[in-house]
Amino acid sequence: MKLRTLMVIKSIITIVFGIGFVVKPATVLSLYGVTLDPVGAYMTRLFGAAFIVVGALLWYARKDPGSPALRAIVLGVFIGDVIGFIIALLGQLSGILNALGWLTVALYFLLALGFGYFQYKKPRTP
Repeated sequence: MKLRTLMVIKSIITIVFGIGFVVKPATVLSLYGVTLDPVGAYMTRLFGAAFIVVGALLWYARKDPGSPALRAIVLGVFIGDVIGFIIALLGQLSGILNALGWLTVALYFLLALGFGYFQYKKPRTP
């Protein structure tokens, strides 16, 4: 897989979830067995806005041929996905989400692996 493809996949995932979190936070989280009070809905909307930022950033950076800015984006996304994986795994193991929560764990894990690969792979030598 190419980095550009991974960026497009992550971009689509984050924008779709981001829009859902902004527009219908209670509905989206009810799929995971979570109920929201008004403060939870507010925080979920802010989280959704951050997801949209990440998705837009990745979408517009996807054609970058390998600048230092792209390396910084890849590193930042890798770090965020590792942290997201840890939080999602701990949440799932604590039993606060239903079985659908494992999808979130898996997505963060796979995306962290992908961005970690592109962050730390050795450049090709001619």
